[in-house]
Parts: sequence; C-alpha cells; structure tokens
Amino acid sequence: MTYIDLRSDTVTKPTPAMRAAMSTAEVGDDIYGEDPTTNELEARAAELLGKEAAIFVPTGCMGNTIGIKLNTQHGDEVICDARGHVIDWELSMTAWFSGCLVRTVPTPDGILTWDRLSPYIRHISPHNSPTACIEIENTHNMAGGVPYPVDVIDDVTARAHQLGIKVHMDGARVFNAAAAQNLPVARLVRDVDTVMFCLSKGLCAPVGSMVVSTKANIDRARRYRKQLGGGMRQVGVLAAAGLLALSEMPARLVEDHANAAFLAQGMADLGYDCGRVQTNIVIFDLGQRMPVPQLLERLKTRGVLAGGAGGTRVRFVTHHDVSRADCEIALAATRESLL
Repeated sequence: MTYIDLRSDTVTKPTPAMRAAMSTAEVGDDIYGEDPTTNELEARAAELLGKEAAIFVPTGCMGNTIGIKLNTQHGDEVICDARGHVIDWELSMTAWFSGCLVRTVPTPDGILTWDRLSPYIRHISPHNSPTACIEIENTHNMAGGVPYPVDVIDDVTARAHQLGIKVHMDGARVFNAAAAQNLPVARLVRDVDTVMFCLSKGLCAPVGSMVVSTKANIDRARRYRKQLGGGMRQVGVLAAAGLLALSEMPARLVEDHANAAFLAQGMADLGYDCGRVQTNIVIFDLGQRMPVPQLLERLKTRGVLAGGAGGTRVRFVTHHDVSRADCEIALAATRESLL
C-alpha cells in the first residue's frame, strides 16, 4: 500500500534535482576542509542567516548539542520551554555532553517571553549554578508549529545579553517560521548567539543540519562534531542536496502551511480545536473519544500515517510529499476512523 505520510516532515524524499546533484557532486575530504561542495553549503548557510560561519552536521540533535555546548560550561544551567525538543526528544544530551542542568519553564503556547522565563534565571551564589543559556525553539514542534514573534526574540536576546546569558535557537523549522511571518530568516536569528536548522525536514534534503554562529564558535564546533562522531569525509554528496534545499525549497513552504490550515479547518468541522495553525503542524486532542494508538491504527488501514503528540493528542505534519488532494483523502479517512 502507498501511504499518505503525515507523521513528520522528516519523511520527505529528496527531489529528482537533488538526486542528480548528489550523483555529480564535486567532493574532497571534509575533515581536511577540502570538500568544495560542503564548503559552499556552509558559506551559503552563513550568508542566508547573516552570520559569520556555519558547519554541516548529520542531525539536528547533534546540532543542538553543539550549539548548547558552545554557550555553556560544565555545571551551568540552561533554560528551555517545558515541551522543548532538547528536553523531551534528544536523549538528555545537554546533561551528557555539556554537563548542564536544563531548567524548564511551562508555557501555554511554547513561547518563552521574558516575563515567563525571567523568574527561572539563576545567578552565581553559594547555592546556585548560573543560567548560562536560554534555548528557544522556532517553530515550536509540540506547541503546534508556532513561530516565535520577532519582537519576542529581540526582547529575550537583548535582556539575556545584558545579563551575560547566551541564546541558542533550535531552528529546526526556522524557515517555516520565516515563511509564516514573511520575513527573511536572517531577521529571525539576527541576535541569537547560535542557531541550528534542519535541511532534512521541510527543505527535503535526505540528511543533515547546520549550526551557524561566529567564526570562533564554528571553529570550536568542528572539534565537538568530531567528538560526537560527526566528522565525515566526502560528504559533498549530501551537501549537494543541501544547497538545493536552501535555494529551491524555502519559497514553497507556504504551500505546506496552506495544506495544514486546510487540515485544521477540516478537523474543526469535526469538532476538534487545533488552535491557530500558522505553519505545517496540526495537533488536536482526542480526549476520551478513543486511545491514540487505536486512531492511528484505523488511519493506517485507510492508507494514512499520523503520529501521537503525547497523552491524548494526535499530530499531522504537512510537507513537500503531501498534496492538497492527499489532505482531502486524509480528512475523509480521519472522519471515517472517528466513527
């Protein structure tokens, strides 16, 4: 059976143009800094985000791990939202690799405003380790793909820097945030100290993420990448797809957002509130209607794959490989499955 896969935008396949570019990519040894395609990708990523330098890493988890390490010392504290990806889905890497305690802040919408996070900031004292880094997730996955308002980013970074605190952005879907707000991605990350973004989600590359920051930070990041097992050799075959991801895919993300809004309206018609869907993630709560695994299995038998989002919540994620016609079929399957 061919499935309509709404589990995540991680399931996107590389486009034919990406496959062609991968097959003809010029390569060298990236550990020696001699892979021309990877060097081009890193330079392009830094340019797009308005930063000095970038490094290609295999995964977003590795990218966030490196980003937080760059902004902290062993024994520091890191603040993030209570549903943040770094705390729930990244195998405690902040503790394991950076030796830092993550202090979580509950929010109703995934957005860490200064008023919400400032009570959790700790300063050096005989009893406390200091807050060294604030981590923000843009867009916020488990809050339904919500993008950070740019004025909130500006306010948090300005106030954090006044206190000597760094800011890392988990920008796995920051290009979705930029598309939703009709802003250049460089504007969203202008003042953060480090940012990670994924090439392999909505941008459709088969593998890879980028960490972007100052040149000094990225020089250090190369050592951390090697420590984490992320040093690769002729990686230009992957970087070639990443270059096309950056040049061809951001402009079409609005299509995914429109399809997500279509799904959300369809779920609203069925009596399920998905909140204000702004990007490509739709989350609704089944309540006591049926267990999430039961709905997912019913959908699967009808050719639709979806995912759980914790508790009684279900998540749909739109992407390049899901058309509006697919969304119509998925809605019909959901309606039938809920009977």
